[in-house]
Amino acid sequence: MEKQTHFLSFFLLFVCLTMSTVDAVKGWHHHGSVKLFIFGDSYVDTGNLGKFAASWKEPYGINFPGKPSGRFSDGRVLTDYIASFFGIKSPAPFERRNITRKSSEVERGMNFAYGGTGVFNTLVDQPNMTIQIDNFQQLLDRNVYNKDDLRKSVALVSAAGNDYTTFLLTNGSLQYMPVFTKDLVKQLAMDLKRIKWLGVQNVLVTALEPIGCLPALTAQNSHKKCIQSFNSISEFHNRVLKHAVKKLNKESKHKSGRFKILNTYKSFKSALKKNHHINGRLKLKNPLEPCCVGLDGYSCGGVDEKGVKKYMVCKNPELSFFWDSVHPAQNGWHAVYSSLNSSLNRVHKSF
Repeated sequence: MEKQTHFLSFFLLFVCLTMSTVDAVKGWHHHGSVKLFIFGDSYVDTGNLGKFAASWKEPYGINFPGKPSGRFSDGRVLTDYIASFFGIKSPAPFERRNITRKSSEVERGMNFAYGGTGVFNTLVDQPNMTIQIDNFQQLLDRNVYNKDDLRKSVALVSAAGNDYTTFLLTNGSLQYMPVFTKDLVKQLAMDLKRIKWLGVQNVLVTALEPIGCLPALTAQNSHKKCIQSFNSISEFHNRVLKHAVKKLNKESKHKSGRFKILNTYKSFKSALKKNHHINGRLKLKNPLEPCCVGLDGYSCGGVDEKGVKKYMVCKNPELSFFWDSVHPAQNGWHAVYSSLNSSLNRVHKSF
């Protein structure tokens, strides 16, 4: 029964993953010269998936930019906030790029992330991490970016959640999870090393979020609390990742730039705890509850064959931490980013 519960929970999580004005920030400003390159999944995708994706359907994007824009949120996602820290607008999605050597889009960098993807292949037929880096290398081979362009460059890598979902859906057992985690992080470390080898100076990789706090999983206890057995998966992943990144920095022959983990696990937990305190005082909605909820087996944004909406949106989306069953709302990402801000400043100093 426990095995079936794990399987069902991750099936629901997978379905949600696949169907479903930034304030001025004092950070690292080089008059727009910083180039930001994004690799990963729906937490950082800003429009690479096709129009079939939920991220291109209402009510996604209702708070920013006011209509669906390919972001899995009611507004901004992590990419937008990290870009703001470096004093630039979010890089253009690779699938919607305007490639000319001097275009303003190219000047900001490029976003290669696709929702639903992972380090390895997932159940979503979209470019995994290796192919995303291949796409980046093709631009370098075409001299869209040269070594001088990459002198002030940063990569943001967000991946692994969909890998764990796929593993549990196809294996249905936690027995081999530690072995899988080590293989996963080993490949991820190779990917990070390759990005650096291609010329990107500073490589930031996010820790795995506390997956036991995602609404798709907390639904089984009426969103009352995070599920520690699933958070333990994230915690183990992050320990292995920390060791791998430490090794990469030790082996790196480049004097400038480093590999750095952004502790999004800690930031999620901190932001959720803070929101719980606010909720107790102001009686706002439970931060573990999603704002946009599918009805009758549909996901957020779903409509039936007659075009009838099969979802509900909460009264005040701007007060929600989670937007749908697996993705933070703009408010949630802002809270996570605010928690990360001091860490980003330390990263900047280490650069």
